[in-house]
Amino acid sequence: MENLEKVYNFLKEVHTFFFATVDDGAARVRPFGFCAIVDGKLYFGMGKHKASYRQAAENPNVEICSCRDREWLRIRGKAVFDWDPETEKKIFAMAPFLEKMYGPESDRTFAPFYLEDMEAEYANMQGAFEKWI
Repeated sequence: MENLEKVYNFLKEVHTFFFATVDDGAARVRPFGFCAIVDGKLYFGMGKHKASYRQAAENPNVEICSCRDREWLRIRGKAVFDWDPETEKKIFAMAPFLEKMYGPESDRTFAPFYLEDMEAEYANMQGAFEKWI
């Protein structure tokens, strides 16, 4: 859990990180800003109406990259969507802005996911390299 927290803390400190999928053989990247540790797993989320959801559902192999100063974190794994209402409740409690966007008052569906077979690698411009997960 300690290394998972290192990954989580890095992502929270940079605020914005980049989520990559594949669409018809071409790379697609977009900024993300939400992550949370729920039941020992690092969760992310997106709207089910978005192209990123369709892409990750069709090909769950995804990557995330975040940078600060002259250091970065790369994460890869297979997106596993979690449709358990309890997971959504926990996430909405941690991130009320998501409930405003995707809660009962919205016509949109939140698609929370974690990464199976997750790998996380930290590196910096001074040559450091560490496999955190």
